[in-house]
Amino acid sequence: MASTVTKTSPSSHPPAAEAAAHHGRRRALVIGAIGVVFGDIGTSPLYALKECFSPENPHHVAATHGNVLGILSLVFWALTMVIVVKYLTFIMRADNVGAGGILALLALVPQKAVAKPGALLMLALFGTALLYGDGVITPAISVLSAIEGLEVATSAAKPVVLPLTVAVLVALFLVQKWGTGGIGKVFGPVTLLWFAIIALLGARQLVHSPEVLFAIDPRHAVRFFVENRLHGFLVLGSVFLVVTGGEALYADMGHFGRGPIRIGWYTVVFPALLLNYFGQGAMLLRNPAAAANPFYGLVPEWALYPVVAIATAATVVASQALISGAFSLTQQAVQLGYFPRVTIVHTSKSTEGQIFIPEINTALLLACIACVLHFKSSTALAAAYGIAVTGTMGITTIVYYVVVTRAWGWPRWKAGALAGLFLVFDTAFFAANAAKFVDGGWFPIMVAGAIFAVMTTWKRGRRELAEKFRSTMLPLDTFLADLAVTKPLRVRGTAVFMASSAVGTPPALLHHFKHNQALHERLVLLTVESVPIPEVAPGDRLTVVDKGNGVTHVTARYGFMEQPNIPKTLAACPSLTLEPMRTSYYLGRETLLTTGTSKMARWRKWLFAFISRNARPATAYFGLPANRVVELGMQIDL
Repeated sequence: MASTVTKTSPSSHPPAAEAAAHHGRRRALVIGAIGVVFGDIGTSPLYALKECFSPENPHHVAATHGNVLGILSLVFWALTMVIVVKYLTFIMRADNVGAGGILALLALVPQKAVAKPGALLMLALFGTALLYGDGVITPAISVLSAIEGLEVATSAAKPVVLPLTVAVLVALFLVQKWGTGGIGKVFGPVTLLWFAIIALLGARQLVHSPEVLFAIDPRHAVRFFVENRLHGFLVLGSVFLVVTGGEALYADMGHFGRGPIRIGWYTVVFPALLLNYFGQGAMLLRNPAAAANPFYGLVPEWALYPVVAIATAATVVASQALISGAFSLTQQAVQLGYFPRVTIVHTSKSTEGQIFIPEINTALLLACIACVLHFKSSTALAAAYGIAVTGTMGITTIVYYVVVTRAWGWPRWKAGALAGLFLVFDTAFFAANAAKFVDGGWFPIMVAGAIFAVMTTWKRGRRELAEKFRSTMLPLDTFLADLAVTKPLRVRGTAVFMASSAVGTPPALLHHFKHNQALHERLVLLTVESVPIPEVAPGDRLTVVDKGNGVTHVTARYGFMEQPNIPKTLAACPSLTLEPMRTSYYLGRETLLTTGTSKMARWRKWLFAFISRNARPATAYFGLPANRVVELGMQIDL
């Protein structure tokens, strides 16, 4: 196995300077995390209590003294149990070498220890697809709810709300190419200002009605359900809006780290959210008529326009958590074989997890604009919001239970008690949101269903394709034995052939030999393996086996958070010593037909062929120099 050793010299910087630099980097990560990770949950005060009390919502309740205290009690305990206990205390411990998200969590499960790994995999894939549905709704509802504040100032602003929302969304997705780190540097201070403002607005009201703090007592939540019964349960669908950023928080862990996220939550985000929600409640106790838009009811008339501007900027930030989370999930899915190749641009030289995917960015933008134009108001969008992310949260709990019992060795009673506690909240929120399916909850489910179909079809199609190749593949030992006997013409240079197996002869190699009747003096058969960890150590990257007769088999391993670069990887192998200008890369280019005997459904065959034609070329995905690549066409009947 090839390995590299890097020698490091003692640092010339004094310990004090190193400590200061470390604290500076950590402070920057905390501010960046506040800007990117907590944007979604941080702008929920714009619409969460509004949807609980506004007459526009068919599931609202009247802003009576008991209902206000009951809703605030639910808000407090939802934030505490879902965000603090579930995600920050337990779920974020289940990181895959720093990476978070449901696919990273799934990769921690020992497959041999699960009775039906396929069922768990399908569940996790559907949870991943649901996050994409949530990623469409979040930017739309966040930006639209902020700009609707203009209608509070003047009814004349109503005609410009939708066009202005679309313009802001376009600007948001255009800046994604700058990368999460660059955006976080700008968005972090904006979000800090936002949290300071919402904390101040809430504190002003608490001074006048401090009795609202009694809502911390969970008996107010119990009394709310007793008095409102089924209608009170349906209001949970609106209460859930206060915790919608929880799953994105976990998915974005690889961008900033567990520590900075926790520090940002406890020092800034949690206190500011509680002050604002309880401030809105205090205002409603004195002025129930403000229920139409309680957040902007906190704002003095002279500050309305500046707060709308800052809220709009903050909601742009709010959207970033889901967008960057979608980028991370897509990269993981590509590397694990559940998504076609896409363009992955690394936007940071120092932080591996910060990436930009143009195809996903464009798709999310178009879906967000369609969402805004279809639903037209934040209240209508709120009906579509929640069902997707509650589903993902429940699935995360189930996969977490499997991880702690099968990988960490927890006793089932202990893991079951914890997962059962989480599922009480997950299932309650899901059931309350499911009641809104007809009103708009179908939209994220439709998006998730389409993504799930693509992911499962791609994985199944690649497996069927591999089986097709395997059934007709010439054993490598047979090819090597024939090579030793026939001694064909060998030309100068090196030819690299992508090989799906270490024991079979690549079809592209046989195709090339059949037509050209000659081979390069050195043949490298390269197998690329994806392993279920974020990054592979340099010493474990390559396995090199000399097959004799100028043939070398190389296995290159990449984690699910890494982007393969074949020339760079091979150059790091000292036993190969490849000359870049005398190295050619041979790839097979398959034309897929849907008339074969594969057991795939016809629609899946058609979808797989369509995706394959439009996937990013292997040349670009593997970092191959375009002027050194030879593609050999093959027709395959699935």
